[in-house]
Amino acid sequence: MTLRRLTLCADDFAQSPAISQGILNLLQRGRLSATSVMTQSPHWPVLAAPLRELQPQADIGLHFNLTHDFGEQNTLRKPLPYWLLCSQLHLLPRVALRDSLLRQIDLFSQHLGRLPDFIDGHQHVHALPVIRDALFDAISLRWADNSKPYLRAPDRLGHPGDSRLKAVVLTQACRGFAAAVEHKGLICNRWFAGLYALQPEAGFAGLMQQWLHACPDGGLMMCHPGLPADDASDPIAAARAVEYCHLGSQEFADACQQASIVIGRFQA
Repeated sequence: MTLRRLTLCADDFAQSPAISQGILNLLQRGRLSATSVMTQSPHWPVLAAPLRELQPQADIGLHFNLTHDFGEQNTLRKPLPYWLLCSQLHLLPRVALRDSLLRQIDLFSQHLGRLPDFIDGHQHVHALPVIRDALFDAISLRWADNSKPYLRAPDRLGHPGDSRLKAVVLTQACRGFAAAVEHKGLICNRWFAGLYALQPEAGFAGLMQQWLHACPDGGLMMCHPGLPADDASDPIAAARAVEYCHLGSQEFADACQQASIVIGRFQA
């Protein structure tokens, strides 16, 4: 069977030390090939240093945040239902969103020393209407040459995980994003997976096996691993520990081999 390349991206780097150390461990072992950073986090300035050492072997991107509370004063921070509703009604401040993106991009560059390889969004907010226009504006202001970041296209979801309803909501809320990206001359993934209930009893290992077999060459998959932690501020902490355990296991390595999957950096 022909080998297929998968970019396996861990979201939420810098959200907490436990999440970040788990991601670093998996990156070092080659079980991940990308991670996206929440640069508003107070942990980011310290965590940038160990991540910088892994740059040659992994894509490092920005995880644009509009929903997670890091304790800073941020008038734009709202719960996800607000962004889902107001984006569909086109009742969002495009300039303010662009400026928030620019600040988060600049925090990335300040501590990593370069621009992000890619941009995605916490809870996929980057792909919602109006916010996507602010994203394109920010890219045009920070990337002057042809080496633009690639973007995550959630509307190219190729597998519903364990929730068809969640999959429908995501693809409908983000519909048209991939086409808009390509219309702007930018690059995004052709296939996407990793969506599920983010509960420890969801059967992550079984879902991962399904995703690996469904993945075409050049697919992109998100995941949310982290070291076990008693973190009341993180509602998916238990699922993170399950993901971390599986991704570091021989079972996962065997599943990749059986599916003829090679984990590597994104290639257009």
